[in-house]
Amino acid sequence: MSKSNDEAMLVAPPPPPPPFDPTKPSTPISFPIKTLQDLKSRSYFDSFHFSFNRSSVPLRRNTGALPDRSRILVCHDMKGGYVDDKWVQGCGNNAGYAIWHWYLMDVFVYFAHSLVTLPPPCWTNTAHRHGVKVLGTFITEWDEGKAICKELLATKESAQMYAERLAELAAALGFDGWLMNIENVIDEAQIPNLMVFVSHLTKVMHSSVPGGLVIWYDSVTVHGLLAWQDQLTENNKPFFDICDGIFMNYTWKENYPKASAEIAGDRKYDVYMGIDVFGRGTYGGGQWTTNVALDVLKRDNVSAAIFAPGWVYESEQPPDFYRAQNKWWSLVEKSWGRVQTYPQVLPFYADFDLGLGSHISLGGQTFSDAPWYNISCQNLQPLLEFHEGSNIMQVTVDGREASYNGGGNVCFRGKLKRNEHFTARLFKPQLQLSASPISISFSVKSDTRSELSILLQFSSPSNETKSLLMAPNDSISRVGNMFLPCHLTSTQTKSDWTVHETNLVLDGYTLTEISAFCSTPDDLTEEANTLEYFALLGHISIKSQQKTKLFPLAIEAHDVKIVPGDPGSKTLSCKLEWRLKHPKEDFTFTRYNVYAEDLKSSDYRPRKVMEERRIEKVFLGTAHVNAYYVSELVVGSDVKGVRFVVQPCGEDGTWQELDASPNLLVEIERPSSKLCCCGLI
Repeated sequence: MSKSNDEAMLVAPPPPPPPFDPTKPSTPISFPIKTLQDLKSRSYFDSFHFSFNRSSVPLRRNTGALPDRSRILVCHDMKGGYVDDKWVQGCGNNAGYAIWHWYLMDVFVYFAHSLVTLPPPCWTNTAHRHGVKVLGTFITEWDEGKAICKELLATKESAQMYAERLAELAAALGFDGWLMNIENVIDEAQIPNLMVFVSHLTKVMHSSVPGGLVIWYDSVTVHGLLAWQDQLTENNKPFFDICDGIFMNYTWKENYPKASAEIAGDRKYDVYMGIDVFGRGTYGGGQWTTNVALDVLKRDNVSAAIFAPGWVYESEQPPDFYRAQNKWWSLVEKSWGRVQTYPQVLPFYADFDLGLGSHISLGGQTFSDAPWYNISCQNLQPLLEFHEGSNIMQVTVDGREASYNGGGNVCFRGKLKRNEHFTARLFKPQLQLSASPISISFSVKSDTRSELSILLQFSSPSNETKSLLMAPNDSISRVGNMFLPCHLTSTQTKSDWTVHETNLVLDGYTLTEISAFCSTPDDLTEEANTLEYFALLGHISIKSQQKTKLFPLAIEAHDVKIVPGDPGSKTLSCKLEWRLKHPKEDFTFTRYNVYAEDLKSSDYRPRKVMEERRIEKVFLGTAHVNAYYVSELVVGSDVKGVRFVVQPCGEDGTWQELDASPNLLVEIERPSSKLCCCGLI
C-alpha cells in the first residue's frame, strides 16, 4: 500500500550553522589559537574580535616584580575553558562562575587545553583591578604535542620567533605573561632549542610588558622525558633557572616543599607547589581539606599553585554556590592570610558588583531587570569574614537585593541587641592622605530599626590610631565617646537610598581600615531588647574634590547590516566605535553603558536628541573598550532610525548624565557602511 504524500514527505533538518569565521562581524567572543600556523601568521590580529578582547584595566599594583614572600597562584580550569566568560560583552546566565576573593591571590592563570589559551578580557580586567597578575597558557600534549614541538623547535630562530609571537599577544591584549606546559616527550636533540624558547620568551616578556611573568610547569625534563618530578630537581631546575618560576605537579610528598626551597635558595618563593582542588592524588586531599597542603607550604616558605578552585561550582557544593565559595576561600585565608591591600591610591570606589546579577542600577534607579553576566563589571570586592551559624549577623555580597550602582551590594541581615553595635571589616587599605581635602560618600538602604554607618581607622605620623565614625547625626551622641564623629550631609534619592557624604583633611595620616558599623536608632519605640536588623550598603567612594573634565567624543558606526525579518520588521547589526577627539588628553574611561532608542516617523529628528517628548532608552549592554557590537537588534516597521547613546562611566564611580551623553543616529531606511556623529562627555 502506498503512503500518502504527507506521510512520504520528509522534513529536511535545518542546515548546520556556517563555520566560525573570525574575520566576519559577529557578537564578540574570546577564543584560543589552536595551530602553530595561526600563531606564526599573526592571523589573530586580523580577527574582527581582536579589538574587543583587549583588557582596558591596567594592573593596579604595577610595581614590576612580585612581592618577596610566599605567594598564591590560582589556575582556573573549567569545562575546557571559554564558557560564559567567552562572551566579551556579557551574556544572560547570571548563574555563571565567578571569583571574588582576589585579595587572597597574587597570580591568576587562565587554563585550557588549546595550544594558545588567551585569557578572556573579563578576567584580566577584574584581576588587574584587584592587583592580581594574569597569565595565559601555552600547552602541548601527547603525540600531537610532540609533532608541534618538533616544528616549533626545529631551529633556534623558529623557537625565538614563536616566543616573540606569544609576547606580542600578551602585550597587545593587556595580560601579564604565560604558563608554559609542555606535556609530551621532546627529542633530546631539541632540548637546547626548548631552552632558547623559554629563555627568549622570558626576556621578551620582561621588555614588552612591565612585570611580565613566565612560569614553567613541572612536566618534561631536560632529558626530553615526560616525567613529573613533584619537586625541584636537577631534571627541571634548568628550566626554573631561565624563567620566573615553576609550577610543581600536585602529587608531592610532605618533605618536598622544604627540599625544593633549599635547592631554590633565594628564589624559594618562585617555587609554586601544585594543589589540585578536585583532590586527584594531591597532598592533603584537596576539596574541603585544601588548607592541609597550604599549611605545609606556608610553613616551608614556598608558594602555592591552587588548581581548579571551580570545584566548588562544578561539584555543586551545598547549600549554594555563594555560601560554599565563601566557606572554601575562608580556608585559604585562615591558612595563608591576605596577600592584597587596597585601596592604595585615590580615587577609591566600590559598589560591590560581582559581575553578574538579576538587575542593573545607576544612582539607585534600576534600568534593567534582566539577568546578566559580565565579569569585567566586577568592582572592588570587600574583604568579608566568613562566619557560619544563625546567631551572628550575616554579611554578604547579595545581587538579589536592591543596588545603588551596578548589580551588587553588601547585605547585613540578622539580630542586634538594643544599644549594642556590630562591626564588619570591608577593606584594609594603605592609603596615605595629603593636605588636599578628600570627599567620602556612601549609600544606604535600610528599615527603620536599622542604622548603618562607616567606620574609618587612621594611623597618624606618630603611629597613633584614630577612628572616625561616619554616622547619621542622631547617632553621634551615643557613640561619640568611642569614636571621633564627623558631620555628614545626607541626601535621599527617589528610590529610598540615602547618600551620606563628608569632606576631610587629614594631612599625613594613613587610612588603614574601612568597616561597616551596624546599630539601632536611639528613638525606637519597640520594647523588644533584640531586634531584627536589615540594611544594604550600596557603595563607598573616596576621592579628591577635583571636578571631572569634559572631553569631546566622536562616535562612528561601521559594518551596518539591516536584514528584513518578520512582516514589516527588520534586524539591525553594527559596530559602534568612539574615541576622544583630543587623544593627547591624559584620561581614559574603562566602562561605557550603551543604550538604544527607536525613532519613528513622528519623532524623527536627525542629529538631535528629542526634547519635545521623552523617548524610552533601552539598555543594550556594557562596553569596556571603545567599541560595542550591536547584534540583530529588532526594529519595528514604523521605525525610521535608531539612536545609540554611549554613557561613559569613570573608575571613581561618576557617570555622564544620560541625556547629555554622546549619541549617534543610524538611519534604517538609508543605511551606509559608516556613519559618524560627535558628542561631548
